Amino acid sequence: MIDRNVTTKMFDGCYTRESIFAAREPDVHAVLVSIAYPMTRVTTITVHIPGPLRNCCGGASQLALPVASVRAVLEEIERGYPELHRSICDETGTVRRHINLFVNSNHMRDREGLDTPLTSGDEVTILPAVSGG
Repeated sequence: MIDRNVTTKMFDGCYTRESIFAAREPDVHAVLVSIAYPMTRVTTITVHIPGPLRNCCGGASQLALPVASVRAVLEEIERGYPELHRSICDETGTVRRHINLFVNSNHMRDREGLDTPLTSGDEVTILPAVSGG
């Protein structure tokens, strides 16, 4: 909140009267966050993008996303970076067989799969499988 003095003029029959009072302006950022995420806590997680897929998201090595599950990570990626999403998921929305998703140091399949819950500060790593000889 920001304090500022406001001068008002009131017309009272034959004369005007000025009053000065302190008005408080709302924090615009707080208002926008509360509109975008009403009644829920915003969980910001970091998604690590491997080198070969960075061209799909403007060269970013990390994305900070306000999500609460691995499924929500993929939905946000689909909305914001459709080319990256196509590299991670097939046309049915299933994670491609050669792509591994880790939540912190655990593979998502060893937890609750796409429904693995995330808490603020968690890190999701996209790791393509390496093969060949």
